Amino acid sequence: MIKSGILHIIARMNIGGPALHVAQLSSGLLQKGFETTLVSGRQADTEGDMTDLAEKYGLRFHLYNNLGARLSPLNDLYVCSRLWRFMRLTAPRIVHTHTAKAGALGRIAAKLAKVPIIVHTFHGHVFSGYWGPGISKIIIFIERILARLSTVILTVSESVRYELLQHNIAPPEKIYVLPLGLELNIYKNCSAKTGQFRRELGVDTNIPLIGNVGRLVPIKNHRHFLTAAHLMVQAGFDGRFVIVGSGQLEIELQKLSRELGIGDLVIFTGWRRDLDRIYADVDVLVNTSINEGTPYAIIEAMAARVPVVATSVGGVPDIINSEMTGYLVSPDDVNSLVDAIHCALKTPDAMLDAAQSYVLEHHDLERMINRTVDFYSKLLKERGYVV
Repeated sequence: MIKSGILHIIARMNIGGPALHVAQLSSGLLQKGFETTLVSGRQADTEGDMTDLAEKYGLRFHLYNNLGARLSPLNDLYVCSRLWRFMRLTAPRIVHTHTAKAGALGRIAAKLAKVPIIVHTFHGHVFSGYWGPGISKIIIFIERILARLSTVILTVSESVRYELLQHNIAPPEKIYVLPLGLELNIYKNCSAKTGQFRRELGVDTNIPLIGNVGRLVPIKNHRHFLTAAHLMVQAGFDGRFVIVGSGQLEIELQKLSRELGIGDLVIFTGWRRDLDRIYADVDVLVNTSINEGTPYAIIEAMAARVPVVATSVGGVPDIINSEMTGYLVSPDDVNSLVDAIHCALKTPDAMLDAAQSYVLEHHDLERMINRTVDFYSKLLKERGYVV
């Protein structure tokens, strides 16, 4: 029988925080002596592909084409049975699921396979901002059932934990916070690349450059960002705006920028991996999401000493202390967003230093890996395993 200590399952390795988190965590666990396997579904063509991280980090990786974001009863039943067979073959001691779809199928399969420890991480949640009230209620009901199959539930921030408790997903003693960690040195030292991205874009150093980094999907609310850009230009702002990322709304957002009369001032870059070069040249990072867990882009920007303006949603207030380490605004107040961007352009060095120091201390990758190792070890020891 093949032995696998930890089995991580994620719906897809699309460009974004959860995929990077799972890849880096799995790599760190391998280095700490945990035998780790990663199973992922296939991402959509518009989502960007990070499956190459499995090879980069030397992971034992299995791609399940039928495991993805879309709901399909027959496919989902097939994937669940395939996961169950894989778990019976490999006998993992811990199954750790990430994202909603993988969390559902993975936890059901793990329970049927009698896996001793079942963990699920909420990198955010889909209870608001994604669906109408009726579907949201169904999802909350399903998550309550799935929580009963889980040994423990992890969240990436205190705010996400609070929201799960408000929705009665699980009792307080079952939900723990394990903050995200990233490899931040590349961003801490990105000033060495100042000027490279601007030269690529043809934007002079004396022109303000306002950035937004993320998937072009409804929950990220890029329309709000473009509306703010429009108001700023109308008021005489002589700068440029760059949207880094791609997704289902890319064509629609490009059309909107032209309709707002700012098409020549907004640059769409598509998917990028060289974010250190981008942060080195962006004057302000703006996040306009309707709902968030812990946005990687905000942490990266703070590590790069880029001022951040963000909507006060989800786990964002757990990262940003408004007007101390960044600027928080209401998600439905575009005028406050405009004012905050102008303030951010004048951010004092002391605030940038405080923001950088905070993320380097609290969101370091090695710190997260060590916390995860301690957490897994505790769970294993409680069940009589020698670690």
